[in-house]
Amino acid sequence: MNTGQGNAPQPGDSGCAQGMAGANVAHMKILVIEDDLEAAAYITKAFREAGIVADHASDGESGLFMGSENTYDVMVIDRMLPRRDGLSVISELRKRGIETPVLILSALGQVDDRVTGLRAGGDDYLPKPYAFSELLARVEVLGRRKGKPEQDMGYRVGDLELDRLSHEVRRAGKEILLQPREFRLLEYLMKNAGQVVTRTMLLENVWDYHFDPQTNVIDVHVSRLRSKIEKDFDKPLLKTVRGAGYMIKDEG
Repeated sequence: MNTGQGNAPQPGDSGCAQGMAGANVAHMKILVIEDDLEAAAYITKAFREAGIVADHASDGESGLFMGSENTYDVMVIDRMLPRRDGLSVISELRKRGIETPVLILSALGQVDDRVTGLRAGGDDYLPKPYAFSELLARVEVLGRRKGKPEQDMGYRVGDLELDRLSHEVRRAGKEILLQPREFRLLEYLMKNAGQVVTRTMLLENVWDYHFDPQTNVIDVHVSRLRSKIEKDFDKPLLKTVRGAGYMIKDEG
């Protein structure tokens, strides 16, 4: 694996990783799944110098086990791994309901490759070679999602209720079963009830994309969510605001 180390800080250079790190990395714990042992040693040491606890798995099966059995703020997963490839690891983690942010590392950097990785459940995608400073910055951004405290434990719009702790959604007392991404989408819409939520806002806050993947992923998920929360109910709540985005609102 070529990490572009010529442009990256050297782990042995005292204080260099610490100097690049933002304040939000304190107490972060990440998992690096990388089969290139030299590269893995390099980036895990650099992460630790930045104040981040970094565990390492050298193959997909070990990484899947560690990612399933332990709690991490972010996972950094190489796409091409022995025993189980990186995209398969991510897909299985998502099937198990594990929504830990994932940054994919790969020598495959074309648009189609990035879209494939994001569709598999990745949250960000960094092509090789890369500088460690960029990797660190991206990990910080992904870590903010778990690090930001939330005061509200639930939301209500009309007769639609969402419980953030139990992950239960009910409308008029009837339980509605949602997939993890559908739950996050509804949670964000209800958090901003009565306000127009743009596609960019959804990409950044629900999918953690920092670029537009040029797919209809938002439209597909909104359509599925609308069907689930409005089927068999008389009053529509989720509205499409043409040319602007979406809004969830109780018209009364």
